[in-house]
Amino acid sequence: MQALHHPLILSLRTSRNLLGYLGWWEWCVLGMISQRVRGVLFESGPDGDERREEVLERFLGGVGYRRWAWPDDPEPVRLTVNCLHAYMHGVSLPTHEYARVAVRYVRELKVLPSERDPELGRVVKALERATRAYTAVVLRLRAQAEKEATMTSPANNRPPSPTFSTWSHTQSHAGHLVPTPSAVFRSPLVKLRRAPLIRCFVPSPDGDWLSDTSVLRCEAEMDKAGVRGLLRAGDVVWDVAVGDEANLGRMVWDGRYLIDLDYTFSVTGDLPRYLLALAFPPSYFHRVVRGGNNGAGGGPVIRVDLRPWGDEIRGNMQLLQDRVRTETPQGTYHNVVRWVHRSSFQLRARRGTRIPIPESGGLFVDPGWYGTVVVETEGTNESLRDLQERLGISRGIQSASMRAKGADSSWGDDKMVFRILRERSRPGEIWIRAVGVKERVN
Repeated sequence: MQALHHPLILSLRTSRNLLGYLGWWEWCVLGMISQRVRGVLFESGPDGDERREEVLERFLGGVGYRRWAWPDDPEPVRLTVNCLHAYMHGVSLPTHEYARVAVRYVRELKVLPSERDPELGRVVKALERATRAYTAVVLRLRAQAEKEATMTSPANNRPPSPTFSTWSHTQSHAGHLVPTPSAVFRSPLVKLRRAPLIRCFVPSPDGDWLSDTSVLRCEAEMDKAGVRGLLRAGDVVWDVAVGDEANLGRMVWDGRYLIDLDYTFSVTGDLPRYLLALAFPPSYFHRVVRGGNNGAGGGPVIRVDLRPWGDEIRGNMQLLQDRVRTETPQGTYHNVVRWVHRSSFQLRARRGTRIPIPESGGLFVDPGWYGTVVVETEGTNESLRDLQERLGISRGIQSASMRAKGADSSWGDDKMVFRILRERSRPGEIWIRAVGVKERVN
């Protein structure tokens, strides 16, 4: 019986059925068979674009990737097969491997160029490409997730965070197919209304603390990844070369530059003081900027200017007894009764409008804060006086408009520091507690 001859090239030209039977390693081996095979796999033109999308959907489908289905809106990040290879190489490595390579590379910089290991330089270049590809994949997935959310519930869709007036979400175009409920976006890399954690690889000669030069190199990596124009205020960039302990190497994009975390009230780092928390959902940075032992309550430190709502908070002020569960140095728990000053104010917007944040340059209160915001501090006269100063209530200032404009010369950045109480907060009711100078760690 004569064997049938079926050239491999013919199967590759209709690769959809073939891809379903190939794992990632088998796909890589396939590309190394011959130059002709590689030419088919990386072919340009309409056929090549279709094959590229089939490959991307096959191997990135597990993280939520689907081809761009909105021809009226250009695809913000166009991934390639080379980008896929770099991404897969990067995610196959444990994060501590990046730091290990970075330490070796920094050590090599101290020796003569002729004595350096050339293979190490190639490894560093590969890790740089891997983190750039990872960043491109994450931001491409975010754009897809926001677009799909717009199509599934256009009437209830919230604007992407942070809610800058210039970043309002565009309405969906007529004629687009609405994804079915089974096709709702899910990804381990991106979650709507949460900060994305994107990566770069910049070995730091200064160890765990990034110098200004290293931060500028991290910004340059965003350019090399081709995503600087897609960054938004609040995006978290992680230099994986520094390590994976606490928040080492993590910085926040403020709209123009990368800025370091604030270590005034925490040894692990909190959000930079320049970011106004009301512009982001209350849980926007949860598990992206990691929290440590941040004192009582253990919640993240944020900056909020309460002066525009000072009169309402003052009118609702009460002195109450509160029962809290505290841990002793021996590891046991006790119920403790304490006195607290507690008040609240409402954040509600009329239908079709948003609440502007005064003196913020076009920022709006994120809808995640809408509802009741409960404010509390210790039940002492000193704590009450401090809270009144935070509200702009002091001698010589009578009107709310004057308080909102910062007429009190004694009012400063320390009057904006609060901590979110996660264990008490829930949707529609956010609890915050004033953070005083006694909680400073440096």
